[in-house]
Amino acid sequence: MNLKDKKCVPCEGGILPFTEEQANEFINSGKGWKLAGKKIEKEFTFKDFLANVDFVNKAASISEAEGHHPDILIYSWNKLRITIWTHSIGGLSENDFILAAKIDELKL
Repeated sequence: MNLKDKKCVPCEGGILPFTEEQANEFINSGKGWKLAGKKIEKEFTFKDFLANVDFVNKAASISEAEGHHPDILIYSWNKLRITIWTHSIGGLSENDFILAAKIDELKL
């Protein structure tokens, strides 16, 4: 099953975060996502500020529907960085890669 077709499962801790090896297996399936310590992140560039904000709103809607909330940073009017990790375990889980795959489905 494709990650984008999966649903995030609520995580309240009690599981171990991915090892670096596990994270590397998943990161290769993402489109431009990079490991950043115990997180994944991706940068986006838009034609203008409104396109940036529109994308943020779409990503926020997906995140809310999945119950999994990334850090979203708009900077330099047309740039965006999204950082994802599972807060309750202090590292990465499959949920992070599911959300990343769903965000990748959005049209820039």
